[in-house]
Amino acid sequence: MGAGPAGMATALSIAQTEHDVIMLERYPAARPAGNILNLWPPPIKALRLMGVDTVDLGAPCQSEFRSASGRVRAVVHLPQDVIDQYGGGFIGMLRPQLYSRMLASIPEGILRTNTQVTSFDQDESGVRLDLADGSTLEADLLVGADGIDSLVRRTLWGDAPKREHNLHIIGGFTFDDTLDVPTGRCVVSHTRTIQGSWTSIRHEGRAGFQWWVLGAFDSSKEFAGDLQATATKMAEGFASPLPQLVAATDPGSLQRWPIRDRPPLEKWSKGRATLVGDAAHPTSPYAAYGAGMSIEDGFFLGRRVAGVDISDAGALTAALEKYEAPRRAHTAFQVDIAYKLGKIFHHIPAPVRPIRDLFFDHSPFLQKMIGDGTPGEILKQLDEIDDAEREFQSRRGASTSA
Repeated sequence: MGAGPAGMATALSIAQTEHDVIMLERYPAARPAGNILNLWPPPIKALRLMGVDTVDLGAPCQSEFRSASGRVRAVVHLPQDVIDQYGGGFIGMLRPQLYSRMLASIPEGILRTNTQVTSFDQDESGVRLDLADGSTLEADLLVGADGIDSLVRRTLWGDAPKREHNLHIIGGFTFDDTLDVPTGRCVVSHTRTIQGSWTSIRHEGRAGFQWWVLGAFDSSKEFAGDLQATATKMAEGFASPLPQLVAATDPGSLQRWPIRDRPPLEKWSKGRATLVGDAAHPTSPYAAYGAGMSIEDGFFLGRRVAGVDISDAGALTAALEKYEAPRRAHTAFQVDIAYKLGKIFHHIPAPVRPIRDLFFDHSPFLQKMIGDGTPGEILKQLDEIDDAEREFQSRRGASTSA
């Protein structure tokens, strides 16, 4: 269920196995729920292994964390071999291009649009889905890739309120080639109350830049402001080129969204149903890894059910546990870090903010936590993708020889 990055990755990965797969999307077409996007190397690697064309997909960038004035606080240093493979640590792109590349790789007949699931039930023999048109579907496995308001999650684990961060983000992009902006960079910076960031992008062969500003906003209120004016105000006080990028952005290329997540689940799977992506671990953009983790989820799930008789309830349960156990730990860490960073940068008392900023400017804290910690997580995910792929290819080889 769901044709976002998690659903498409799951469909792509399972389609490479012996199992049949159907992807259900309630809207008339798979559509991107946003404009700007960044991916780290692990999801790019997973996309390649699932047959997605990643040539010229996004702009590779070196990632840096700075103060609003431009003082460098942390730099993400990746090993040279990773940089050689991906061109950099952070890949800046627009979300529609990722969607079009993934959709182009999905075999014909898998995606069913205008198909809404209203409920489902399951037992040891299978899963039965009730559709809005009154028909039903039966399957051995149901994968909930249906976002933060997931029907599958709610059915499996009950309803729970979303965790409001009381933050919002406005993001946009521009292809204005008159701007004098360095390329190949992702710069994340902060004033005492606002995060302001920009990244090189490539989109359908065009070089440009995306940017975002993020700050406190009472989630109990409706936003009634002008996006361009609000973003311009939020970008004040940041070093060039952020204010210039905001000014150069067409109003039609702007988007705003509130930031919310859900606390991590202790379990994703129950019986013949499991979760991927935002249905499992909705994440603040502070992790810069939401779409990436969704793609990884789909990749790993497909690899874990390969060669498994999923009609056998016991075999399926074991495969789902092998899928979700390492994913729960990894994604819970990212969700937690993102939530804490939002608190640190936007919700601590005003008298403490100057002390916080002095600490970040003159201590190695951010370098150790982000600059040095991020590469470790990236390398771990790359290794786990390699391990899963070796096991998958070994199973395929054994199946072919048999």
